[in-house]
Amino acid sequence: MSSELSQHLPSTHTRRPRGPTLPAHRLPDLPGRVAIPAQARGAPGPPPPLERFNTAPAQDAERDLLACLHSLRWALRVAGHRPYPDPASLLAAADEAAYDLSAKELAEALAAESLPALPEDTYSAAHTALSAAHAAYEAKFGHVFVIALDGVPEEETLDRVLEDIRSRLANDPEDERVVAAEQLRRLARERLLGMLGARGTARPAGDGPAPGKRDKAPPR
Repeated sequence: MSSELSQHLPSTHTRRPRGPTLPAHRLPDLPGRVAIPAQARGAPGPPPPLERFNTAPAQDAERDLLACLHSLRWALRVAGHRPYPDPASLLAAADEAAYDLSAKELAEALAAESLPALPEDTYSAAHTALSAAHAAYEAKFGHVFVIALDGVPEEETLDRVLEDIRSRLANDPEDERVVAAEQLRRLARERLLGMLGARGTARPAGDGPAPGKRDKAPPR
């Protein structure tokens, strides 16, 4: 076959492509992009406690607040001012609402409180002394003794409770109502901090002014 004729016939030979070929089901990588498998992506974590509180249904938020201070008006007021931009704003609102408790609301909140917890290894004689002191307190004031113990070492809890209850037994009912209201406010504050995960302890709060020394007393 002449070279001139061979130039006009179709060629039966194809060139082999250079380099490895891609399977039909795969796409070539796109420049500048990285494929991340879905299972490798980190799942979003739970929202922060304050965000959960801000976005919770009203009934859930009120129930959480009632566990901090058993006053329905207090819980409704604090829940009704959501959302709070930070924990400090929530604590300030809780304090203000606690200062505004009426005498009846304070009595209801005190009625829902239990006696302060003591270390498990408290000896029996101390329990006897405490029982007598609590009974005398309740007989005089009509409600259980409440005290904020934040910052008090556990080994000093018994002495602090006994010291305070004996000291406060000397108060007249009106003065003791002011002291008890302050202790409840501080207890509510610490329980809120525990709800927000801001404290590693469930012990009552000890920040704020000393009992009976704040400028504003609850209205009569």
